[in-house]
Amino acid sequence: MKIDLCELSPSYVRSIAPYQPGKPIAELAREMGLDEAGIVKLASNENPRGIGPRTRAAIEASIADLARYPDGNGFELKQALAKRYGVDMASIVLGNGSNDVLELVALAFLGPGRAAVYSQHCFAVYPLATQARGARSIVVPAKDFGHDLEAMAKAIDDETYVAWIANPNNPTGTYAKGDAVEAFLRRVPERVLVVLDEAYNEYLPHELKADSARWLKRHPNLVITRTFSKAYGLAGLRVGYALAHPSVADVMNRVRQPFNVNSMALAAATAALDDMEFVARSYAENLQGLKQLEEGARSLGLEFIPSHANFLTLRVGKAAEIYKRLLRRSVIVRPVGGGYGLPEHLRVTVGTPQENDKFLAALAASLKE
Repeated sequence: MKIDLCELSPSYVRSIAPYQPGKPIAELAREMGLDEAGIVKLASNENPRGIGPRTRAAIEASIADLARYPDGNGFELKQALAKRYGVDMASIVLGNGSNDVLELVALAFLGPGRAAVYSQHCFAVYPLATQARGARSIVVPAKDFGHDLEAMAKAIDDETYVAWIANPNNPTGTYAKGDAVEAFLRRVPERVLVVLDEAYNEYLPHELKADSARWLKRHPNLVITRTFSKAYGLAGLRVGYALAHPSVADVMNRVRQPFNVNSMALAAATAALDDMEFVARSYAENLQGLKQLEEGARSLGLEFIPSHANFLTLRVGKAAEIYKRLLRRSVIVRPVGGGYGLPEHLRVTVGTPQENDKFLAALAASLKE
């Protein structure tokens, strides 16, 4: 009798639907016989500006040491982050992208018999990380496509140990103002870790940005996660981090893999953090790109969710079919049905003006087809 090796894994792992990333350009070219050079990818919320000159120089300088293991503690990057946010280095956890840091929270604080609360239409990693640990998910209906923080606070029960909040949220682009998030922090039990995922924080206008790092002193159950994959343009190198109470960071670092951030990524992130001119230009160009996409959506008579990030989510009706039509026109966007619960919507990343124009022309043609 042969053993089904899949059955050896826990049932809660077997029932996970794998995360589906945005389709790579090379894959689409192979599937449809398209020219890679003519394909526009607006599916993964990457920075169309690439990387800044300081970051490029740091990457080139790091090549000489690639034969050696990286600094497992990430001293230089932690030192730079500690200075930027006014926290102790013991409060910082580095990860292979912020996804890795989110997984560390789940690994350290969730398990069978425990629960996590999150919003409908939330980032797909939250349910995946929760389910992978055998924990129970408490899904709270969204309010205007965003987090209903009051309802989330009410949904917390005696088994809840983590609350996931993306701010701005992916894939809807919605944003909860700082005073609302602080009110949530004051309301939840101290045993509940509130994970504030700020991957798109750099795309917020100054008047909307909350100094969330300062909340750490008042709320030791707060964990703030950020990434270098978006505004800093380092998606391919995968660098993220968490700011947390030292006792929380200590537990997360105990379950973190050694050398989870490579040496080139550490060097690039340290340089990128200091290049605020590049980030400022990325913010400004993104703002113009968002306006371009919004105006294009209005001209096509399409509804969209107002966004505070570097993407726009549009209601196109038969989204799965429109997505396929766009692929045939060499444009890759992101369908957000399935686990996201938005079967009539597509999410499009803000690209260059030329990329945005190509998307809008392809979308107009796809809608008429």
